[in-house]
Amino acid sequence: MQLHVREAKKKDSDFNRSFNRALISLVLPIAFQNLISAAVISADVVMLGKINQSAMSAVSLAAQVTFVLTLFYMGLSTGAGILTAQYWGKKDIKAIQHVLGIACKFSLGISLFFFILSLFFPDTLMRLFTNDSELIKYGAIFLQAVSFSYLAMGLSHMYLSVMKSKENARISAWISSICLILNIAFDALCVFVFFPGMPEKAITGVAVATVCARFIELGCCIVHSITRGDVRFHLPVSDDMERHLRKDFLKYTLPVQANYIAWGGALTVTTTIIGHVSADMVASNSIAAVVKDLAIVLCGGISSGGAVLVGKYLGNSDKRLAIKAGNRINLYSLIFGVLGGVIILLMKPMVFHLVNLNGTAQGYLDGMLYICAYYCIGKSVNSTIIGGIFPAGGDAKFGFWCDLIVMWGIILPLGYLSAFVWHVPPIILYAVFSLDEIIKLPVAAVRYRQYRWLNNITRDFT
Repeated sequence: MQLHVREAKKKDSDFNRSFNRALISLVLPIAFQNLISAAVISADVVMLGKINQSAMSAVSLAAQVTFVLTLFYMGLSTGAGILTAQYWGKKDIKAIQHVLGIACKFSLGISLFFFILSLFFPDTLMRLFTNDSELIKYGAIFLQAVSFSYLAMGLSHMYLSVMKSKENARISAWISSICLILNIAFDALCVFVFFPGMPEKAITGVAVATVCARFIELGCCIVHSITRGDVRFHLPVSDDMERHLRKDFLKYTLPVQANYIAWGGALTVTTTIIGHVSADMVASNSIAAVVKDLAIVLCGGISSGGAVLVGKYLGNSDKRLAIKAGNRINLYSLIFGVLGGVIILLMKPMVFHLVNLNGTAQGYLDGMLYICAYYCIGKSVNSTIIGGIFPAGGDAKFGFWCDLIVMWGIILPLGYLSAFVWHVPPIILYAVFSLDEIIKLPVAAVRYRQYRWLNNITRDFT
């Protein structure tokens, strides 16, 4: 009996070591990439804030259009990642090649739609977020210029997602990080060297810097796929494998896509409500969002890296390891969520030193950062379970229904009443908008313990 116990403990210890090594090799590059991505956004906010508060707020609102587009990319890349991770467990490279082609085709179509919308109707889009004429003017300038970046974003996003799901997160992180650092450098030149004190030209320059960085990123992806990649960009191929995989891609992508749209659309509506409440609250919310994103970069790494490993085990039909991996990932997500909240509180003095807000906006921001600290805990655990583990095992519909009910059925109606009927103070309104992750937390935990996410979704094409 004692021998069996010792053997079991040794197996657990061996699994923990190998799993931790595999997870770290994924989490650190992904977290680093998320950190650089958040740093670009924060750099834009800080630099434009040095020009004036209106320029910063306008670009923050205009960026909601890019955010909505990114939601489509996230849905498509998650669908591609689900299939890639499981076929990677089977070592079926040909299937992964087809998955990349399918994802690129859909992403290019969506990119063209948003490009046309932002290029020709920027004023109309800005009026959805604010009625402030100055913010509309600045935001429209940014949207028209940045729209060209959409033509490159989708393709590179799909390729890098497939690379991460093949446990090659390092190349994805390097390509994205180098290009994002270039973006920050271009932004600094535009704001501080070429167009200091000229808001309209500085905003255009920041947008053009984003366009350049995105096309450099796509170029790097193409070069890597040709020279070193076993999965490459290619024209659409129509065969039986492609037809079956397209069917599977849509089956698992559409619920995830609907989930991202439901969640992201709700966030966009909250931003719109805030935009109609107070320009000072818009500015404070812009800073709070950046700080929150910086604090949870490790949480995003755990979610993405954990999903790859769970999908890999399930693709290899090893449900026991998938469960053990899921349990350990959840523990890490809780730890990093608490750590993210502590980081936000520690960053407060530095944040107030870096940004230039008026007294009212500073008061709002102070309260928002306290709220963000507890929000990070629920966000970390929920994104790992609902956004990582469940989709990795083919349980993609739960997240959609969860966000639809919580965000659209509870948070948004309550937020609308709080803002326009009850006229609560802005900090109370922000707290209402931050309740969603707390409400979803127990529901996600119960669903996890039902183990409906343990599914091998691959096909045997041999």
